[in-house]
Amino acid sequence: MFSKTKPNEAEVPFTPPPPAATFSPSSEARPNPVPAPLPAAKPKPAASVLSSDLTIQGNVLTSGDIHIEGIVEGDIRAHTLVVGESATVKGEVIAEEVIVHGRVVGRLRGLKVRLSTSARCEGDIVHKTIAIESGAHFEGSVQRQDDPLGKGAKDARPSVAAMTAAE
Repeated sequence: MFSKTKPNEAEVPFTPPPPAATFSPSSEARPNPVPAPLPAAKPKPAASVLSSDLTIQGNVLTSGDIHIEGIVEGDIRAHTLVVGESATVKGEVIAEEVIVHGRVVGRLRGLKVRLSTSARCEGDIVHKTIAIESGAHFEGSVQRQDDPLGKGAKDARPSVAAMTAAE
């Protein structure tokens, strides 16, 4: 009644799989190598935060993300820049993504630029895409470019050196 095989089935003998082929440098035939595991993706580092009690006089350059709550008097270049509500930036800002909640005095250049309701910007904006929320304060010009970060990106207005050379 509880037999391992049914009366109509014939038992098939178990044959173990062949041993795995090994590679030796002297052998000419190479077995199909087992693909190496993919390296784990590096986690994106956290954004650098400049706190509200910090004042920087000078340029800031990073390939990472920055969140500013303090004061920066100088140019900033980053991957993503968030200017917090209590922050003030006086200088040129260049980043792939710029989100402004605070005050920026100077030119903004970014692929994606967003001025939130609390933003206060005085300067020109060169962008690929822009969003200006209702209530944001903005004085300056807005210019769309396909590559606002590129070296060939034109200035929205002439530089001081170009104006004095023309006189």
